[in-house]
Amino acid sequence: MPSTTKIPLQVAGYNVLPLSLPTLPSFPRPATHYLYFAPHNPKIPTPTASRSLFLVNVPFDTTEPHIKHLLSAQIGLPAGRIEDVQFANQRRKGGNGEEAKPKQDKKGKKRKRGRDETDVEDADGSALPSTWDRNLQYNGLTAVVLFVDRASMDAASKAAKALRKERIEPVWGDGIEDKVPALGSARYLNHHRLTYANKDQLLESVNNYMTSYAAKEASVARLATKQRQEADADGFITVTRGGRTNPAKQEAAQELAEKQKEKQKGLDDFYRYQSREKRKQRAGELVRKFEEDKERVRRMKEKRGRFRVGPHVLKRDDSYLLTQYAQPE
Repeated sequence: MPSTTKIPLQVAGYNVLPLSLPTLPSFPRPATHYLYFAPHNPKIPTPTASRSLFLVNVPFDTTEPHIKHLLSAQIGLPAGRIEDVQFANQRRKGGNGEEAKPKQDKKGKKRKRGRDETDVEDADGSALPSTWDRNLQYNGLTAVVLFVDRASMDAASKAAKALRKERIEPVWGDGIEDKVPALGSARYLNHHRLTYANKDQLLESVNNYMTSYAAKEASVARLATKQRQEADADGFITVTRGGRTNPAKQEAAQELAEKQKEKQKGLDDFYRYQSREKRKQRAGELVRKFEEDKERVRRMKEKRGRFRVGPHVLKRDDSYLLTQYAQPE
């Protein structure tokens, strides 16, 4: 739809791209939305900034399919040139691949966040199912469009500028109505349905969360144990929570207890029977050893009673011992 109002080509260094908003039953009059774009130039340079476009004032119902469709098919370029779309209200990895770090106050201490650092992240599949089928943006939101290469970004920018010069206003969302969830009453009916999540989905979410939380706790415990055992560069050992008992011994005792539990599994029905048999075996072993010792003592006494000493081994002065050793005890 050609524009009847003369508007500047650029505003504060941003190119202006008018968008024609489709009419609605609640608002049947045509309307124009102005989208501003420019090459992405962040304060802190990133490896992907050279192939990114920075968008300002995206429509409130913007989704990733909207942006990809606008900067490809609606401006006369083939699809598949856009790699990703990042909205300002989304927490995503930065261009250098690092997670955004929490802000620090003037004293250098980390500010408290809504969730503890040890909490399990939603990326592990433990997040609860969403109750909305589509996110809405706030007014004046910005977005960064990442292209596959610099040439694709330049081509999209030139094509958008050409539409502006030809006074052509692309119809926002034209051609992707069946690719995004509907708005209006259908959105809230679907929201009401999603509010009552499936039991299996909730159970899976809770199980994933507990598994990840247990793994996180075990990792923290291992780190604390390592810090108690190793000294730093200055020869000091970090003081951490825990008793004075050697952590290695604690872990060994815990592993031994777990092994004993594994051995006892499945033997509960035979525990009393086995105990009685073991007691009988021990008692029989003691009786047998006692009888063997008793027999050994008896044989020693008999052997000592039959012992005779020859006179040729005795001295003349000790001849009186002959009669002493000749008599049995």
